[in-house]
Amino acid sequence: MAPEAIIEVMGASKSYPDGTQALAPVDLTVRAREFVTLLGPSGCGKSTLLKLVAGLLAPSAGSVRLRAQSLEAAGAARGAGLAFVFQEATLMPWRRVRANVRLPLDLAAVPRGEADSGVDEALALVGLSGFEKHFPRQLSGGMQMRASIARALVGKPHLLLMDEPFGALDEITRGRLDADLLQLWRSRALTILFVTHSIYEAVFLSTRVVVMGARPGRIVGEFTIDEPYPRGEQFRVSPKFLACCQKLSQALAEASGQGGEARPSVAAAS
Repeated sequence: MAPEAIIEVMGASKSYPDGTQALAPVDLTVRAREFVTLLGPSGCGKSTLLKLVAGLLAPSAGSVRLRAQSLEAAGAARGAGLAFVFQEATLMPWRRVRANVRLPLDLAAVPRGEADSGVDEALALVGLSGFEKHFPRQLSGGMQMRASIARALVGKPHLLLMDEPFGALDEITRGRLDADLLQLWRSRALTILFVTHSIYEAVFLSTRVVVMGARPGRIVGEFTIDEPYPRGEQFRVSPKFLACCQKLSQALAEASGQGGEARPSVAAAS
């Protein structure tokens, strides 16, 4: 029996009042505990699709369902089970790390003692125990992103949406956070929908990579990364990793030059 469908995007598209079509009709299903990455050229609608799933944008046509409910019907339950991590850490500079991470619980009127206990747990998960009293300016870029992830995790979501969270970081920090994210994904039994421009990051992290074509954004291919977890440095330098990257690189090059209609293909990148 297939795992529960957490995200169901059915013919969803997005156009703006000026006539720009950001996203052509898209169909996408993400099942429980999958790590699915959206990969594609700039402006292909990856972030738009992620925001449709989050309910931050409304589709112009089609629909998005979470756990078999429409976004409208899911209501408060959707908010409790979903968290979004943006490209920037978006921390409030005037509040210390503890207060930044506690914000979702404060907005939900969670009692302070219970909230602080949840913050301690979230900070421990991302390796920031001991930095509770620091201001964001006192943290490195990687540590700021860890704080942002802790803020997303503090409400104990089941679904995590991440929009290029590590794109501005150096490669060493990015690699470390990728490994830590995989550990969190497995230990918390999360479902993750992740956006990146990096082929290497997509192959290392994902159970499945969805390649999107140039505007109007649409899915042009899906690749299963058939490699068991945990994945470490040995996988990054293996022939299998290189083969997966080559297949995705070719698909991305083709997607970058495509316009108009395209039919998605499914393959195993192994």
